[in-house]
Amino acid sequence: MQPFYITTPIYYVNAKPHLGHAYTTIVADSMARFHRSLGQETYFLTGTDEHGDKIAEAAEKAGQSPQEYADTISGLFSGMWPGLQITNDDFIRTTQERHKKVVQEVLQKVYDKGDIYFGEYGGYYCKGCECFLTEKDLVDGLCPDHKVAPTYIAEKNYFFRMSKYREALLKHIEENPDFIRPERYRKEVVSLLESGELEDLCISRPKSRLTWGIELPFDSDYVCYVWFDALINYVSALEYPEGKKYKKYWPAAQHLVAKDILKPHAIFWPTMLMSAEIPLYNHLNVHGYWLIKDTKMSKSLGNVVAPLDMVDKYGLDTFRYFLLREMRFGNDASFSEEGLVARRNADLANDLGNLFSRSLSMVHKYFDGVVPAPKKLTVDAELKALAENAFTNFTELFGRVCFAQALEALWELVRGLNKYIDSSAPWVLFKEKDMERLAEVMYSLLECLHKVAVCLQPVMPDAASTMLEQLGVKDIGTIAEETSTWGRLVPGAGLAKASNLFPRIDLPKEEDAKQAEEAAQPIKKKQAASKDDGLIEFTDFQKLDLRVGTVVSCDPHPDADRLLLVQIDLGEEKTRQVVAGLAEFFSPDDLKGKQVVLVANLKPRKLRGHMSQGMILAVKTEGGMQLLTSTAPVVNGSKVS
Repeated sequence: MQPFYITTPIYYVNAKPHLGHAYTTIVADSMARFHRSLGQETYFLTGTDEHGDKIAEAAEKAGQSPQEYADTISGLFSGMWPGLQITNDDFIRTTQERHKKVVQEVLQKVYDKGDIYFGEYGGYYCKGCECFLTEKDLVDGLCPDHKVAPTYIAEKNYFFRMSKYREALLKHIEENPDFIRPERYRKEVVSLLESGELEDLCISRPKSRLTWGIELPFDSDYVCYVWFDALINYVSALEYPEGKKYKKYWPAAQHLVAKDILKPHAIFWPTMLMSAEIPLYNHLNVHGYWLIKDTKMSKSLGNVVAPLDMVDKYGLDTFRYFLLREMRFGNDASFSEEGLVARRNADLANDLGNLFSRSLSMVHKYFDGVVPAPKKLTVDAELKALAENAFTNFTELFGRVCFAQALEALWELVRGLNKYIDSSAPWVLFKEKDMERLAEVMYSLLECLHKVAVCLQPVMPDAASTMLEQLGVKDIGTIAEETSTWGRLVPGAGLAKASNLFPRIDLPKEEDAKQAEEAAQPIKKKQAASKDDGLIEFTDFQKLDLRVGTVVSCDPHPDADRLLLVQIDLGEEKTRQVVAGLAEFFSPDDLKGKQVVLVANLKPRKLRGHMSQGMILAVKTEGGMQLLTSTAPVVNGSKVS
C-alpha cells in the first residue's frame, strides 16, 4: 500500500496562531489519522516560516533579535498543537540548519542549470506581501490585501526563470485534473497561466536592505526571498535528496493550504520543482476562509478567534467536528459560537449522543449489559445496505477532502439508526418475549454503532475512543477492515451502563443576555409598555408582500462562496436581483427556470457589494434545503395570500 504524506503550510511567525491555523492543522491531522486508519504508512509535517521583512520588522518593534522573536512565536504554534491533539511527525523551522542546507543546495542546482539570472528591476514593493506588485495588482494605488501604498523600489536582484516552465505546468495540470483541488482553484491557476502574464520571479533581497534570510550560495551579498526559501521545507524535512524519508514519502506528497497562498503553491513551487528536477507533488488541497459575520478575521477588527478558548468552552471533539462539518472544503464558512452550539446540540447531542444512550440503556435492560448473541452474527439486510452505502460514501468523500459531505454521509446512518430503533421497537419485542428477534435487532444496532465510532476516530479521537470503550471493543482494526467485514463485535462483551457523550449545552449567559437585548430593541421602540409573546397581529402579516417569480438567471457571487446573484422575473419592467445564501444547496443551473416565492417589499440592501431586492423563501430540511413554490405554474408576480 502506498504511503501517505501530508503537509500544512509552514505558518508565518508574524502573529499568534488563530482559528485559520487551527483549522488547517486539524484538517491535516484528520487526514493523517484517516490514512493511518486505512493501514497506510503516514508522515505528517507542519512548522513555521521565520525569515523575511515582516519578521525583522516585528522583532524590532518587540525589542528582540529576529531569532529571539521567531523562537517565541514558533513556540506558540508548537505549544498549541498538543491541546488540539495534533499528531504531527515533524515540526520544521526555516531557521534550522537542516533546512538552510537544503535551500542552498536547491538554489545552487537551479543556478547551475541556468534558471537563475542577475538583473535590475523596478517595481512597487509591499512589505506586507513581501513581494513586488504590478500596477494591475493595485486598487486605487493601494495593495488590495493590506490597504497601504507600496514603496517603489529599483534594485539589482536575482531572478528565477519561472516563465520558462509555464507550458510544462499547464500541460501537467491538464493531464492531472485533480492536481489542484477543488476544481475552482485549478481553473483559477489555469486562467492565470493562460493569460500570458506569468513573469520571472525575483528570488533575492540585497543585504543592504535585509539581512534576515538564508544567504545565496553563489552571492554572499544577497539573501533568499522568503517564498523560495519557505516552500523547500516540504522536501528539506524529508532529508532531500538522499534521505530514506524523502524516497519513501515524497512520491505520495499532498499539500494543504488556504486560498490566499494558492499562487505560491500552485505556480512558484511546481516550477521550482521542475527546474530542480524533483518530481511534482500529487495534490494541492485548497480551502477557503473562516469568516466572522461575513468578514475575514483581522486583529485590527478584533474578531480573531483563539482556538484553545473554544476548546476550553465546548470541548475538543465538538470543536474539531464543527470545523470539518461546517466548512465545505474549498468554500468560505462562517464561524460563530451560536453555530458551534447549534451543531453540537443537533448532530452530537440529539443524534449521536442520544443514539448511544438509548442503545446502551436497552442492552442493560434486556440483556444484562452484554452484547447479545443472535443465532447468526448478521445485520438486518436493509440496515446493512444503508450502513454499507454510508461507509463507502464516507471513505470515498473523506479521501477526496470532502469532509463535510463525508460526515453528512455518515450521519445518514446515525439518523437511520435512530429510526431503526423506532421502527423495530425493541420494547415491544421484549414485552412479547421475542428474545430471538430482539437479539438480532440489538446486535445489528451495536455492530453499526461500533463501525460509526471507528469512522469517527480521525475527526473526534477522544469521543470515538470513549464510544468504543462503552461498546466493550478492545481490538480495533483499520477503517477498511471494520467497515467491510460484519460480525466483528464479540457477543458477551460487557457494555458501559450509561452513555452521556455530548450533553446539550447553552451559550454563555452573557451571550444570551446580549442576544436577548438585541432582539428586544425593535420591540422596545414600538411597544415600550408591552411584553413580546412572539405573536404578531394580522395587520403585521398584511405588511408582507409575498409574490411568485421565475428565476431567469443565476450566477455565483464573485466574493462570497455561499451567495448567489439571482435575477427574478416578477412581471415587472425589470428583473429583480436577489443575493441569496443558497450556494451550499443549489448550483446556478438548479435554480434557473424555477418559480420561487419572494418577499417582494423587503427594504433593499447591499450584501457583500451587490444590491439585493428581496428574499427567496426556503425550508431547511435534514437533507439540505427545499424552495417554497406553488403547486403548479402561476403568472409571474402573483401575490401569495
